[in-house]
Amino acid sequence: MDSGSTKTEDPRREPTTFREFLASLGRPFVEIGDTVRGIFAVFGLTLYYMVRGRTRWKAIFEQLHEVGNRSVIFIAVTLGFLGMILIYQSGYQAQQITGDLQMLGGLFLQLLLREFAPTITAMMLATRVATGMAAQIGSMVVTEQVDALEMSAAQPIDYLVVPRFIATTIMTVVLSIFAVLVAYTAGAITAQLSFGLNVRTFVDMSFIGWFDVWMGLTKAVAYGMAIPIIACHAGLNVFGGSAGVGRATTAAVVNASLAVVILDFIISGAGYVILHLVS
Repeated sequence: MDSGSTKTEDPRREPTTFREFLASLGRPFVEIGDTVRGIFAVFGLTLYYMVRGRTRWKAIFEQLHEVGNRSVIFIAVTLGFLGMILIYQSGYQAQQITGDLQMLGGLFLQLLLREFAPTITAMMLATRVATGMAAQIGSMVVTEQVDALEMSAAQPIDYLVVPRFIATTIMTVVLSIFAVLVAYTAGAITAQLSFGLNVRTFVDMSFIGWFDVWMGLTKAVAYGMAIPIIACHAGLNVFGGSAGVGRATTAAVVNASLAVVILDFIISGAGYVILHLVS
């Protein structure tokens, strides 16, 4: 059959084009499903090797330095400016409406603990740490170092993922606490200089309860567990040479940031449901 007779068969071409159209619509959902399954598979293997594998303290301390020490200035600058902006904006609005700024510090500290400190810290780590992890592991995949590990009877997840997982989980909690201190200090200075609010009045712990601390720590731990798993999964699935490493780093920061937002919603919702049931 020649090409001319094939072109005249419109009834055959329309279903093929429609299937291709449906396939193009469904392909992103299939890719998302494969990515989610792969991430949970890496997470499960990471937990397994944490229990059954050998603890590599040197690698863990190296990652603690990489994730924590190298992120301190980044977190301090970001949360410091965020604290100043939030206090100035909220203080200005409070002055316009009521003129009473006595509760400004207490409410700000509650908001920091529940939401801003762990979430913004995790977002910053997703942009700096996740890209680095994906690039490092992706480069090892491209240069066949991961294959060499497997040939040497060393599991890549045990050797590469577990130290990053432990270090990032620990340092996300530590950096979140550090972020609270930095943002609250910057807010207190801004309130003093901009509105004349005494620091002793600003520092108010009366609004803080166990729920606020529990919420902040839970989010920090969840973010710290999600970021390295997503980043390492992206690095381990690199293909296509150096261009694939670039795609992996982009996927790592996008997926990690999206995971932080989704986990924030889930944990916040579950926390308020539990609080309502308890009270």
